[in-house]
Amino acid sequence: MIGSILIGMLGTPEIIMIVIVVLLLFGGKKIPELMRGLGKGMKEFKDASKGEDAENKTEVKKEEQK
Repeated sequence: MIGSILIGMLGTPEIIMIVIVVLLLFGGKKIPELMRGLGKGMKEFKDASKGEDAENKTEVKKEEQK
């Protein structure tokens, strides 16, 4: 709910200012690396919240086979 209110309050000028500040702080070369890391982190968080850990599944299967 709060996120939708904040997004509704951000207009085009605010978004442009945020993008400019991010570019000034990190530079153009670092942005793809940051986004890639953010995406991996979000994927790991989703998997962990679902309880889907690939390493745990393979370890459990190996233990069951013994």
